[in-house]
Amino acid sequence: MEKYIKALREYIQKDYKGMFRESGSGFPHGFLTPGSASYMDCLWDWDSYFSNVALKQIIKDGNNDAEEAKYYEHGCVLNFLHFTESDGFMPIVVQRAGGQPEYLKAGDVHNENMHKPVMAQHAAFLVKYENGDAQWLREDFSKLQYFVNNYMNHHKHKATGLYYWQTDKMIGVDNDPCIFYRPDGSTGSIYLNCLMVKELEAMEYLCECLDRPQSGEIYRQERERLIQAIRTHCFDERDGFFYNVDINLRPVDFSDGEFYHKGMPRHWDSLIMRIDTWCGFLALWAGVATKEQADRVVMRYRDTKAFNCEAGVRTLSAQEKMYRIVASNNPSCWLGPVWGISNYLTFRGLLRYGYEEEARQLCERTIRMFGEDVLTNGVMHEYYSPDDAKPVINPGFQNWNMLVLNMIDWYEGKEAVEEF
Repeated sequence: MEKYIKALREYIQKDYKGMFRESGSGFPHGFLTPGSASYMDCLWDWDSYFSNVALKQIIKDGNNDAEEAKYYEHGCVLNFLHFTESDGFMPIVVQRAGGQPEYLKAGDVHNENMHKPVMAQHAAFLVKYENGDAQWLREDFSKLQYFVNNYMNHHKHKATGLYYWQTDKMIGVDNDPCIFYRPDGSTGSIYLNCLMVKELEAMEYLCECLDRPQSGEIYRQERERLIQAIRTHCFDERDGFFYNVDINLRPVDFSDGEFYHKGMPRHWDSLIMRIDTWCGFLALWAGVATKEQADRVVMRYRDTKAFNCEAGVRTLSAQEKMYRIVASNNPSCWLGPVWGISNYLTFRGLLRYGYEEEARQLCERTIRMFGEDVLTNGVMHEYYSPDDAKPVINPGFQNWNMLVLNMIDWYEGKEAVEEF
């Protein structure tokens, strides 16, 4: 571990400013970019947030200039709010030339995917590190409310209370088979819903900081409802795991005189999709799981035939027919390759519920995977082969891979920066 940790610390401290981008040509503010030739000059939604969590650790460990970084940190939030209007649509990505791609807002904005629900988390993360000072956010806070309210009013399934993707475009875990190539609006995504739990918590915190208690109470209540909805509809008692759910069911409606369903109409509002994706571990990261549910989820984590592998956590169980390790862009491959972000968030979830032995194992595997890459190739990559931890695609990818530094600090018993 020592040689890997040394190599990673040196590489990250030397290389982290490669994420910094200046304002201009569509960007009112500076920002953070994922890095590598594939992501040279664009601002991405959940990428920028988790890159920022890593950046805080980098600055802390290296005694670097926190004020310099603050410009780019705030800029990630303020750039996205700049492109948000009263309809609440916030773009997934903003490009140097032309701002947000037009195809992302081509139709009814309430029927299009938008920025992952991590914008309030990103803002709250920064505000918390600035001792609750949210004044820099006050002028545009209404846009943040428009954004979260858009999710609540237009991206939520009434019968279950779960949030769903409008389409299969740019869903973060790009080709998750529970969403990819399925009908529009058909999947209650465990990934999306866990992000939303944390987003609502962040909104409550920001409302408190900005002296808006009534608004904060609305978000608190919605968060509590959502946690119960996830436990009810997404947790499978048979398998002991959190799954995506199918909400694409025919309505119970006999107005047309339909005969064959009247005798016993369905009493369920969704169907569990028993496809093993790493996103089930997010229920631990978001604090959604009960202790009993978490115990069973961790049993699934330990299964080497499914998720547990040499490089950390497979993004799709090796037992699934869709399992495949390939180099792919648009979509990136989440059908089994190991990503830095999935390792990190699973690690945080394990720690949250007290599974330190499993967290330490995952931490060591992540350090070894990235450390070998830096020592061998001089860079980190976007994602890796599960069984031999070899890089697959996009050399020079920085982004959330730098969260390995947060893991290292925990591993060495130091203070580790955590996301909101």
